Amino acid sequence: MAKETLSIVTEVPALPRRDPAMHKGEAGKLFVVAGSAGMVGAAALCARASLRSGAGLVRAGMPWRLAVMVSGRDPNVMTHALPETEDGTLSALAAAKILKGLEGYDALVLGPGISTHAQTAQTVRNLLPQLDTRLLLDADALNAISGDLALLKEIPRAKGLPILTPHPGEMLRLLGKDGTNLDLRANDDQRREVAVAFARKHNVVLVLKSRHTVVTDGKRAYINTTGNPGMAKGGMGDVLAGVIGAMLCQGFAPFEAACLGTHLHGLAGDMVCARMGEIGMLATDIIEELPHACTRHQAGRNP
Repeated sequence: MAKETLSIVTEVPALPRRDPAMHKGEAGKLFVVAGSAGMVGAAALCARASLRSGAGLVRAGMPWRLAVMVSGRDPNVMTHALPETEDGTLSALAAAKILKGLEGYDALVLGPGISTHAQTAQTVRNLLPQLDTRLLLDADALNAISGDLALLKEIPRAKGLPILTPHPGEMLRLLGKDGTNLDLRANDDQRREVAVAFARKHNVVLVLKSRHTVVTDGKRAYINTTGNPGMAKGGMGDVLAGVIGAMLCQGFAPFEAACLGTHLHGLAGDMVCARMGEIGMLATDIIEELPHACTRHQAGRNP
């Protein structure tokens, strides 16, 4: 059997110029399921990053007591209160209400900060076969399936491949025994090989985060070159999920959305670093720089 070839992608698509008559619905509608007790910031960061990256409407679904906190923190973000456990996480009853809240939305980001609570993990597993939408799985949504990757086959793909965004630790959990003795942080070649093989096997778009983030659908691979050590800070992954989600809901195909979102996230980080240096950068600094990064990368403008 002939060995599968891999195409290396070196350029990412530009953001289109907007029609002067565009309304918010045409700018893309993103549903974000994120947050739990002690992790409210994950929902707030992801949702705001989506808005700063061009999404027209963003709704954050989270345990009902936390929804009030997010709506008070950022009035730009709509909230969708979901059934919760006594521990402030999504309960097993949340799946039906998530599906209801997703109606009319273009894409879903599922997982930032939702916890590894048993009921929450079960909600994720119950949802996957029913998610006929553009989909990004991040953080605890990945942890929820790490013991049973057959669940990935159950995700509908009529609207494109699901995007998975693990950091190296989450990737090793997904790999299980196959991840023994792998070095996914320092070894760029090994990281690319592992990412490509996983994407091919499970028919997904994989964003394996690190210094040189690998984006691949198993047939193509993009190695991101933007970003800097100042972005080694809590919340950066939540922001990245929001940026890629914004690209998805604005109509980019999953692989292109992942490449562009990863590039813009790192570009915003480089722009922040140029202004204030690496030491004290915060995830919120990246969010507020995203409009400038997006404008720099808009079609018809000079890079």
